[in-house]
Amino acid sequence: MDIHKLIHMANQIGSFFEAMPDREEALSGIANHLGKFWEPRMRSQLLDCLDTEEGKDLTPVVVSAIRAHRGKLLPQH
Repeated sequence: MDIHKLIHMANQIGSFFEAMPDREEALSGIANHLGKFWEPRMRSQLLDCLDTEEGKDLTPVVVSAIRAHRGKLLPQH
Protein backbone atom coordinates (compact mmCIF):
# COMPACT_ATOMS: atom_id res chain seq x y z
CA MET A 1 0.00 0.00 0.00
CA ASP A 2 1.17 3.55 -0.65
CA ILE A 3 3.02 4.82 2.44
CA HIS A 4 1.54 8.30 2.05
CA LYS A 5 -1.97 6.82 2.32
CA LEU A 6 -0.94 4.87 5.41
CA ILE A 7 0.50 7.99 7.00
CA HIS A 8 -2.66 9.93 6.21
CA MET A 9 -4.85 7.21 7.71
CA ALA A 10 -2.64 6.91 10.80
CA ASN A 11 -2.81 10.67 11.31
CA GLN A 12 -6.61 10.59 11.04
CA ILE A 13 -6.71 7.89 13.71
CA GLY A 14 -4.35 9.98 15.81
CA SER A 15 -6.57 13.05 15.47
CA PHE A 16 -9.54 11.11 16.77
CA PHE A 17 -7.75 9.74 19.82
CA GLU A 18 -5.77 12.91 20.53
CA ALA A 19 -8.98 14.55 21.73
CA MET A 20 -9.06 12.20 24.72
CA PRO A 21 -8.15 13.91 27.98
CA ASP A 22 -5.91 11.04 29.14
CA ARG A 23 -2.76 11.00 26.98
CA GLU A 24 -1.81 7.41 27.86
CA GLU A 25 -5.30 6.24 26.99
CA ALA A 26 -5.04 8.08 23.67
CA LEU A 27 -1.69 6.47 22.82
CA SER A 28 -3.02 3.06 23.75
CA GLY A 29 -6.17 3.68 21.70
CA ILE A 30 -4.15 4.53 18.60
CA ALA A 31 -1.98 1.44 18.96
CA ASN A 32 -4.98 -0.79 19.67
CA HIS A 33 -6.79 0.50 16.60
CA LEU A 34 -3.76 -0.06 14.37
CA GLY A 35 -3.24 -3.53 15.81
CA LYS A 36 -6.86 -4.55 15.48
CA PHE A 37 -7.82 -3.08 12.11
CA TRP A 38 -4.61 -2.85 10.10
CA GLU A 39 -3.20 -5.93 8.44
CA PRO A 40 0.38 -6.92 9.35
CA ARG A 41 1.86 -5.59 6.09
CA MET A 42 0.34 -2.17 6.70
CA ARG A 43 1.72 -2.06 10.25
CA SER A 44 5.16 -3.18 9.04
CA GLN A 45 5.25 -0.41 6.44
CA LEU A 46 4.26 2.17 9.03
CA LEU A 47 6.89 0.96 11.50
CA ASP A 48 9.54 0.91 8.76
CA CYS A 49 8.84 4.50 7.74
CA LEU A 50 8.95 5.90 11.28
CA ASP A 51 12.65 6.82 11.15
CA THR A 52 12.78 7.76 7.48
CA GLU A 53 12.13 10.98 5.61
CA GLU A 54 8.50 9.92 5.05
CA GLY A 55 8.01 9.43 8.78
CA LYS A 56 8.33 13.18 9.32
CA ASP A 57 4.73 13.46 8.08
CA LEU A 58 3.39 11.46 11.01
CA THR A 59 1.85 13.60 13.73
CA PRO A 60 3.62 13.66 17.12
CA VAL A 61 0.80 11.75 18.83
CA VAL A 62 1.02 8.93 16.28
CA VAL A 63 4.81 8.76 16.62
CA SER A 64 4.45 8.62 20.41
CA ALA A 65 1.85 5.86 20.18
CA ILE A 66 4.00 3.78 17.83
CA ARG A 67 7.10 4.18 19.97
CA ALA A 68 5.25 3.44 23.21
CA HIS A 69 3.45 0.37 21.85
CA ARG A 70 5.78 -0.87 19.11
CA GLY A 71 5.76 -4.43 20.49
CA LYS A 72 2.05 -4.88 20.02
CA LEU A 73 2.22 -3.48 16.48
CA LEU A 74 4.90 -5.86 15.23
CA PRO A 75 3.42 -8.56 13.03
CA GLN A 76 3.28 -11.92 14.75
CA HIS A 77 5.16 -14.75 13.05
